[in-house]
Amino acid sequence: MAFLSPLALVSALIIGPIIVAMYLLKLRREERRVSSTFLWQRVVRDVEANAPWQKLRRNLLLLLQLLLLALLVLALARPFLRTTGIAGRNLIVIVDRSASMAATDIAPNRLAAAKRQAITLIDQLPDDGRATLIAAGGQTEILVSASTDRRQLRNAIDSIGTRSGGGSDLAPALTLAAALSAREAESEIAIISDGNVRPLDALQPVPATVRYFPIGQGGENVAVSAMALQPSPAGQTLFVQATNYGQGQASRRLDLYLDDQLFNAYSLTIAPGADQSIIANIPAQARKAEARLVEAAGGDALPLDDRAWAVSSVGEGTNVRLVSPGNRFLEVGLAGLPSIKATLVPTSTAAFTETAAQIPVTIFDSVVPATLPPGNLFFIAPPRSTEFFSVTGQVDFPALRPSPGDEPLLRNVKLSDVSVLKANTLVPGAWAHVVVDGDGGPMLVAGERDGRRIVVLAFDLHNSDLPVQIAFPLLLSNIVAYLAPGSGAEAAQLAPDQPLAVAVDPSITAVRVTHPGGAVAELALRNGQAIDAETDAPGVYTVEQFQGDKLVARQRYAVNLFAPDESKIAPQAELKVPQTSGLQQATTSERVGRQEFWRWLAALALIVLVIEWLVYQRNGIAYLRQRWRERRARTA
Repeated sequence: MAFLSPLALVSALIIGPIIVAMYLLKLRREERRVSSTFLWQRVVRDVEANAPWQKLRRNLLLLLQLLLLALLVLALARPFLRTTGIAGRNLIVIVDRSASMAATDIAPNRLAAAKRQAITLIDQLPDDGRATLIAAGGQTEILVSASTDRRQLRNAIDSIGTRSGGGSDLAPALTLAAALSAREAESEIAIISDGNVRPLDALQPVPATVRYFPIGQGGENVAVSAMALQPSPAGQTLFVQATNYGQGQASRRLDLYLDDQLFNAYSLTIAPGADQSIIANIPAQARKAEARLVEAAGGDALPLDDRAWAVSSVGEGTNVRLVSPGNRFLEVGLAGLPSIKATLVPTSTAAFTETAAQIPVTIFDSVVPATLPPGNLFFIAPPRSTEFFSVTGQVDFPALRPSPGDEPLLRNVKLSDVSVLKANTLVPGAWAHVVVDGDGGPMLVAGERDGRRIVVLAFDLHNSDLPVQIAFPLLLSNIVAYLAPGSGAEAAQLAPDQPLAVAVDPSITAVRVTHPGGAVAELALRNGQAIDAETDAPGVYTVEQFQGDKLVARQRYAVNLFAPDESKIAPQAELKVPQTSGLQQATTSERVGRQEFWRWLAALALIVLVIEWLVYQRNGIAYLRQRWRERRARTA
């Protein structure tokens, strides 16, 4: 134990003797002679007791007053104990609230333990210390900034809840904390997490001491890691995969539910780091499938990833309009895409009376009509300019150069072996980004304008060997999935916190979404889109579009965790964070924190003071008690 104000102990050396002296000194009294002391023994004893500097007798009041003095002096000296914590006056606390923090290996869960640790750190701050609270995991949020109000900080900590989506990326939170700490002296950054975060090695050195407080004990967890529902000749095929992320062999029961009714159950035994799959044929009329992992001995360490959902696309396929003079390649390619209903419209009879809810995607093959329909558009070898792009000429034998990086339209697609005879020269607007470049201009562009997604391919399929390449069906599938994000089993799968965007046209008057818990929300319509950003809860979301009171379209989406980084819940003992001091990892075990307890001493001193007053007034209290008893006796 140590003291922040040790000089306060000197006051005990000054005040203590004064209190004792007050009991040693005697008041002077007038002397009188009496004939005999036989009847005056009490007077003699009183005279002896009040003689100055006599030996002290046991006195309860004296003991209580000395105890009160000791407690007050100790409280003024501000004693503290060294603990694992912080020592700075400007504290920045980063609390990890990602999905793995919902693990229940610490009762009731890791996030609750992290919040308790955060409150402990707040209590360690000196009286003039300030704290900033940042919630990481998903979107980074500053809950409290540079506050000295302990109650406000505790309330903000209590309000933190787990986020299923966004993963555990602490880089934005640490970058923000570094900027805040650079402006304040004696700053420290505390990270409270289980350590299952994305690497921080590429982060710029943090100009403050970073301390890491690991949360968590166990690492055994089994999760539903994949689930898909696809149409099949016999109805539908359901695929479910479970993965063991722990270090020991795990046994689970997998229950399958169709439209909230139990369909079948399977016993699984999964080796460490392995997975096991179930493929089941289910009826075509099933609209929703759910998989639940059940542990025989009780709940799983991370219940959040023990359930998954898939939605059916049978009978609710996305309508695609193909305006073309005739293109066998396109017709066959579209027919091979699941949940896509393609309708061929000859260019001579093209009429666009349907809404975007009824036909969300239109493909123009070598034709551009005078009036474009609502919804998303895919242009192939457009012969003339439109409001979205300009056609300025042609280029022969252009070489294709796909853009580097992770481009969704080119996923699993290789275009380096594709040869093109000729292509139109495109000049896209600012809305577009180049997916595939080429000699003389871009060959494939994509983007969004006024809430509409647009893709433009510069060359005719007949003027290339793309249709006979394995890349063609993959490219076509990626493009249709981009233009119709609610179509197909894969497109209907969303990650938590991923915005759910639905294209709508002006005839739609209302769009309502039903969340997994049953709550119904009406979405705002802006720029031809309805967006639901509240998709953190896993489950099935149902989006309905209305024209007045008439339901014109319904789409279902399944939100699942499917995050290996979150399902690997084994806590990490160390966290690498580069710091300007030269340290490369956050410290975890230094006992630099100060746990003061002067408030408890002050409270105890108050109790002693009350007891001392009661002892001093004991005669008066006894008199009042006697009077009260006499009054009760008279009234009885």
